[in-house]
Amino acid sequence: MDFDEAADRLYGMVPEEFTSARDALAKEAKTAGEAALAKRIKALRKPTVVAWAVNRTVRERGDDLGRLLDLGRRLREAWRAQDADALAEAGRERTRLIARLVRSVREEAEAAGHPLVPTADLEIEQTLDAAVVDEDAAEQVRLGRLARPLSYSGFTPAPVVRPAPEPAAREKPAPKAGREAERRAAEERRAAEEERHKAERERRIKELEDALAEAEQEAREAERGRADWEAERAEAVREHERRAAKVETLTAKLAKAKDKLNAAGHRLEVARREETNAERAARSARRRADQARAALDEARRTDEPG
Repeated sequence: MDFDEAADRLYGMVPEEFTSARDALAKEAKTAGEAALAKRIKALRKPTVVAWAVNRTVRERGDDLGRLLDLGRRLREAWRAQDADALAEAGRERTRLIARLVRSVREEAEAAGHPLVPTADLEIEQTLDAAVVDEDAAEQVRLGRLARPLSYSGFTPAPVVRPAPEPAAREKPAPKAGREAERRAAEERRAAEEERHKAERERRIKELEDALAEAEQEAREAERGRADWEAERAEAVREHERRAAKVETLTAKLAKAKDKLNAAGHRLEVARREETNAERAARSARRRADQARAALDEARRTDEPG
């Protein structure tokens, strides 16, 4: 197992399975002696539901995503060439493709049993738009390993507007009308800037909310793991105490058995020694009896009349 294989496997899972699967793969790598790989796997972050849905769409509908990323390449080339017509055409195609992919992401999430909330469309659009205008974002989306939705805060390529030549007899606008136009333009810029800041704040708040939800989920999982090991430790203590008591009982019995064995050994030694002594005494007595019998027989033969 290498890092890419582990990451692809993890980010292809539904979010609720991610953390336990990630920890299991990290443990597997560590057990195999690959500490650096285990550390990289452990550092992978659980995806939000929107990020997971985009990752799933990358895997299930790669052709649609490929068209969008190819469009992004063409859009960036047109911008570098300052080709207004190509930029305008790419902009129209970009709108169509992103709208189609937003629907695809929703369909994939619902098919997997995780329907998205209505506000998810903005995060999906921002992620896909970032992939169009930014090469790094495009690569992140293409890999299908997003942990968070993406957004792009830089300058977005747009058609180049070239001023029309001034008519020879064009009248200058009245100073008041010019000031009014400038005021409206300034108000529009402020409104656009405020809208951008508002969207950025909402995105940041959503990121923090997702991070908090993930941290709380991981804390709950860690607490469950701690409780499981606490119960395991308590059971191990009880088992150890039971075994220790049994060993103590058996040790006492063994000591008594050894005492009895020693006594039996002493008895056996005495019996063997006394048996040897008795056997010697018996042999000696038999010899004396044989001698006495022989003497008696000899005396009887001598006393018989000739």
